[in-house]
Amino acid sequence: MENEPDHENVEQSLSAKTTEEELNKSFSLEASLSKFSYIDLDKELEFKNDLIDDKEFDIPQVDTPPTLESILNETDDEDESFVLEDPTLLNIDTIDSHSYDTSSVASSDSGDRTNLKRKKKLPDSFSLHGSVMRHSLLKGISAQIVSAADKVDAGLPTAIAVSSLIAVGTSHGLALIFGKDQNQALRLCLGSTSVGGQYGAISALSINNDCSRLLCGFAKGQITMWDLASGKLLRSITDAHPPGTAILHIKFTDDPTLAICNDSGGSVFELTFKRVMGVRTCESRCLFSGSKGEVCCIEPLHSKPELKDHPITQFSLLAMASLTKILVIGLKPSLKVWMTFPYGRMDPSSVPLLAWHFVAVHNYVNPMLAFCRGDVVHFLLVKRDESGAIHVTKQKHLHLYYDLINFTWINSRTVVLLDSVEKLHVIDRQTQEELETVEISEVQLVYNSSHFKSLATGGNVSQALALVGEKACYQSISSYGGQIFYLGTKSVYVMMLRSWRERVDHLLKQDCLTEALALAWSFHEGKAKAVVGLSGDASKRKAVVADRMVEILFHYADRALKKCPDQGKIQVMEQHFQDMVPVIVDYCLLLERKDLLFSQMYDKLSENSVAKGVFLECLEPYILSDKLVGMTPQVMKDLIVHFQDKKLMENVEALIVHMDITSLDIQQVVLMCWENRLYDAMIYVYNRGMNEFISPMEKLFRVIAPPLNAGRTLTDEQVVMGNKLLVYISCCLAGRAYPLGDIPEDLVPLVKNQVFEFLIRLHSAEASSEEEIYPYVRTLLHFDTREFLNVLALTFEDFKNDKQAVEYQQRIVDILLKVMVENSDFTPSQVGCLFTFLARQLAKPDNTLFVNRTLFDQVLEFLCSPDDDSRHSERQQVLLELLQAGGIVQFEESRLIRMAEKAEFYQICEFMYEREHQYDKIIDCYLRDPLREEEVFNYIHNILSIPGHSAEEKQSVWQKAMDHIEELVSLRPGKAAELVATHFSEQIETVIKKLQNQVLLFKFLRSLLDPREGIHVNQELLQMSPCVTEQFIELLCQFSPNQVVETLQVLECYRLEETIQITQKYQLHEVTAYLLEKKGDIHGAFLIMLQRLQSKLQEITHQDEKTKEELSLKDVEDTMVETIALCQRNSHNLNQQQREPRLEPQL
Repeated sequence: MENEPDHENVEQSLSAKTTEEELNKSFSLEASLSKFSYIDLDKELEFKNDLIDDKEFDIPQVDTPPTLESILNETDDEDESFVLEDPTLLNIDTIDSHSYDTSSVASSDSGDRTNLKRKKKLPDSFSLHGSVMRHSLLKGISAQIVSAADKVDAGLPTAIAVSSLIAVGTSHGLALIFGKDQNQALRLCLGSTSVGGQYGAISALSINNDCSRLLCGFAKGQITMWDLASGKLLRSITDAHPPGTAILHIKFTDDPTLAICNDSGGSVFELTFKRVMGVRTCESRCLFSGSKGEVCCIEPLHSKPELKDHPITQFSLLAMASLTKILVIGLKPSLKVWMTFPYGRMDPSSVPLLAWHFVAVHNYVNPMLAFCRGDVVHFLLVKRDESGAIHVTKQKHLHLYYDLINFTWINSRTVVLLDSVEKLHVIDRQTQEELETVEISEVQLVYNSSHFKSLATGGNVSQALALVGEKACYQSISSYGGQIFYLGTKSVYVMMLRSWRERVDHLLKQDCLTEALALAWSFHEGKAKAVVGLSGDASKRKAVVADRMVEILFHYADRALKKCPDQGKIQVMEQHFQDMVPVIVDYCLLLERKDLLFSQMYDKLSENSVAKGVFLECLEPYILSDKLVGMTPQVMKDLIVHFQDKKLMENVEALIVHMDITSLDIQQVVLMCWENRLYDAMIYVYNRGMNEFISPMEKLFRVIAPPLNAGRTLTDEQVVMGNKLLVYISCCLAGRAYPLGDIPEDLVPLVKNQVFEFLIRLHSAEASSEEEIYPYVRTLLHFDTREFLNVLALTFEDFKNDKQAVEYQQRIVDILLKVMVENSDFTPSQVGCLFTFLARQLAKPDNTLFVNRTLFDQVLEFLCSPDDDSRHSERQQVLLELLQAGGIVQFEESRLIRMAEKAEFYQICEFMYEREHQYDKIIDCYLRDPLREEEVFNYIHNILSIPGHSAEEKQSVWQKAMDHIEELVSLRPGKAAELVATHFSEQIETVIKKLQNQVLLFKFLRSLLDPREGIHVNQELLQMSPCVTEQFIELLCQFSPNQVVETLQVLECYRLEETIQITQKYQLHEVTAYLLEKKGDIHGAFLIMLQRLQSKLQEITHQDEKTKEELSLKDVEDTMVETIALCQRNSHNLNQQQREPRLEPQL
């Protein structure tokens, strides 16, 4: 007994040489097909055979592998995600081993599935990816299929299988074998219609790896094997599976002596081909019984020759899809179930799908199984782990908005899906982005429904399998070498990925030039999807794409000029070029082809003046962002002239300061800048074009100096010039270029020295006899003293402590003092700025400056004893800044305080007292300063509250506050009351004694006791006797008698008897009645109100007629209403016996 050899029959060479043109038609060499299929391993994924270590994948012997029966006897649980057959041997990891950037097709595994289908919409991907797939009708094969049906009664096509040859099965039992060369000639016609009448239609086909054998499965259950070289029938198998069931699938494995078949009973059988003593036999073994759950799809793992040594191949894996779950089993070395995976809930009419492909993950190539039923595709990465077991990792699954009837890998990154309405979807697996959709209804796809219903044997199948078969097209779609073949009722179509160049050209043919450039750029940058035909390293690929892009750009430029509207408004032409020219500029710069942009492209576009203008304007953003340097002199000149002609001078200035202008006519550019007030550009041109830093200063000084020396107000334009001059000087002294960048390092010391020498010149170059000394320093001090001194301060910070720097600093300081102190035309603020600047410099620890101390005394006299009293706050602020900057050390402190008090500089006094911790004296400063007197309360509060002050200091502050309590109360009674209540509630009676003025005392107590005053005082914390409240009530009776009742309603802590005596003293009868009522003496209160009413009535009756008319009855009415209200309020408190003797006699 021996295994059947692979080379039993003479091989027939089917390779045919084809050209690239023929590739662009329908077919190519098998080698080309193989290249397309594995381009993702060889190039995109950089697969290398040496990544696989044979020792690492050495598989230990498994003692007792589990049997298939263990899985078949289990009940199906749709809610279970995985069923582990042998946990010790199988590790399922649900962690996603890929992280993906986008999810345009797929979303997370959640939510209502029907809702997902309804709402999920995809953007049109054509503009982004172009046409990814090329589909062609195989005219030769299609014509011969139709012809065979007519001439030899072959019947309609039913199944297709593709390898180096194309096999098409027919409904009358024939297998037509076609070549894949350009002619698509019919090579063999296997079988006969007589046999077809006996066996039925061919329902499944399979070609082995070396394309030497063909297996045919029939609708009535028979199987035949053919030699594809000779056309000889090798085997006719009738007993491999139960009779009366159709063959749904027949599949060769990588072992040519082993095949798998699946029948309409849902069973799966292993077929082993042997040759014993020259006799061919076939042994059948049942792998899966349909009685345990019907299998309707099988897929053995195939590996190409370059992966034959992969450790996973020795397991001979087989994936099977039943109506409820997926199974992955190993046929070798012994039968073993490695994994099951239930579908979960799904539409029972949806078609189970399986597809294997080798992919590279983390630099290792392993098989990945895609399986689907309905609208979710699951991906499982399968590999052998260190223990020798199969390890399965669940990858990110793909949620779709349509149901699938076919899933095909075209390479490891790209999959092609066919939905239930016969629309193809090309998907990038890693990003899950949809690249293209193609409508293929014109194919008139063949469906395998009749075989799933087993109509040829009487339809003896389950209802569930028949329902799945409605959309089954397993045998109508076959993929090989990166091509997918679709079998129609009268035709065969082939689909393949277009090469990158073909995708670009396809867009060009449709006049989509912008999209073609964008797509080409995505190839250039390595961001495109489903890339075919780009090989070599990154730089080589970029060079190839760049050359093609340059060709397109020339075509694009020609088209822009050719398609320009000849007639109409200039705006129409401008809009046309604004739409097109920026594209040329963008891509030339992206490709770093300035040579092309500024020579051929510019010359071409300059033929049209409008195009030329738009071209020049396109350069602006690149120049401003410093992405474009090194333009040709001609383009620079044209650019400046163009913007000048359009009166866009601000744009011209912005451009000039970003350009290398050394190649231009410097004098001409300077003149243009000066005439158009482009001062930044003028300075830039002097600096960069001629390394000249002083000339622009002189030009600006000549404009702003005369009006400043004459005491005139500067115009807005002159102020702008002065500000630019200050910033420019600051940049020069700091080593920075103006308006941006840095001065070359070797020039920095030279520029600093030149600018200093310029500033301290005794006279200007063209000085008149009346010019005062040091004109430049004088002008800048007059223009903006503070900013000029800030510039000098920053410069002094940068100075290194060398001899020359020290001399420069001292020289500048001497000149500043000479200019400002000896002149009376500077304001106190300006003089103060100078001495504040000097104080800061002198206060530095490493100070080397010398300033005569008597000058500070002169400044103190100048600020404190002016000829007039104007600018008081300004002078005080200047002196305060001077002291805070460190100038305090330059003065004798007692003299300073005396002069500050005399000048009423209370902030200065506060500053000095604070240094001496004489906080009590600061209270006087606040009270004397009309601008800040109300801030005294916060100051006292802070001193008494904030930690850090000693008890003696706090006591002195409080004592001072007590001494000025009348002043504080008269200033803000509420604030004074809050201060007392917060800090010294136990001394309130002492405060009251100090307040001799009764009106002030009344205001103080009202703020303290009346909660309606809005003062936040906690009454419970006030340690007061009732007599204080009663004293307030008595004051209230004197100064505001009308408010006594409503105030008593909110007051607390007063005694009723004493208060009644007070109100009786001031004859406030209504108040007395209120208090008696509150005391409970209703009768007494009523008597008082009644007396009050009687007296008012008597007043009216004793008046003469005239007065009576004038006198209002309102008082009487009010008293009457209050009396009645008193009775009503208290009637429920008195019983009938009390009411009659007390109230009725009086009424």
